[in-house]
Amino acid sequence: MRFLLSILPLLPLAFALDKPLNIEVTHKVECSRKTKAGDRVDVHYRGTLESDGSEFDASYNRGQPFTFIVGNGQVIKGWDQGLLDMCPGEKRKLTIQPEYGYGSRDMGPIPADSVLIFETELVEIHGVSKDEL
Repeated sequence: MRFLLSILPLLPLAFALDKPLNIEVTHKVECSRKTKAGDRVDVHYRGTLESDGSEFDASYNRGQPFTFIVGNGQVIKGWDQGLLDMCPGEKRKLTIQPEYGYGSRDMGPIPADSVLIFETELVEIHGVSKDEL
């Protein structure tokens, strides 16, 4: 019984880590028009491996954000879902389990079955004027 009582406070953390996608807002921004499926967006990001913290890619290093259409399957599922309902200027940390990342296949410097950490920043929603935000 004592053991059970000692692990009870840890159960919410254990379940949170078991989700395929964890979204942590690290810099909140208020706006009226947030990202939705079909939006063409510019996103800055830094990608690291949870296992050892090594960086595998970063748009910041290239000095140019990455452009794609949200919810269109152009990126991993963790991005398609993790970057919805964002305001320009907002920053999020996405922790993506393999089933929402690259799964059981190697992808360049990313080993199979890797948990990915992305620090993301929404730069722009194309076609949305500043007045709509």
